[in-house]
Amino acid sequence: MSVAGAPASLTVVEALRERFPDAVLADSIAVDTPTVSLKPETVGEVARYVRHELGFHHPVLCTAVDFKDSFEVVWHVGNLKTNQLLAFKTRLTDREDPHVEALTLVWPGMDWHEREAYDLMGILFDGHPDLRRILLPDDWVGHPLRKDYTAID
Repeated sequence: MSVAGAPASLTVVEALRERFPDAVLADSIAVDTPTVSLKPETVGEVARYVRHELGFHHPVLCTAVDFKDSFEVVWHVGNLKTNQLLAFKTRLTDREDPHVEALTLVWPGMDWHEREAYDLMGILFDGHPDLRRILLPDDWVGHPLRKDYTAID
């Protein structure tokens, strides 16, 4: 299926690969959702293109996965005119200081999703306007969804 804002013959993934040849590391289909893996430093630029040029205005979710040696941050966004979903993700290898650009600046509806990923996994979203805990008390120590988390009595 082609996408608005891209040449008629291109799919969303093809449009991203054409526009950002050095940013897209891999692509796949997860169930029926095109998914692209991006270099961390390109997430913001790709997100702005996806929203403003390809018409994915609807923020769906942001989450994080702990792979013990790294984190993966995953965003899903939708294009309500074409009824398409797109997922993009990035791998953060610095477990002690995992940073990625906040996409709340692109999709304000990602605000609480990114705060939850910060609260429970410790992902730092650079530029987020209000990055603070959302579920746990402010004085909570650690991030309980990390695989190396140890509860303190």
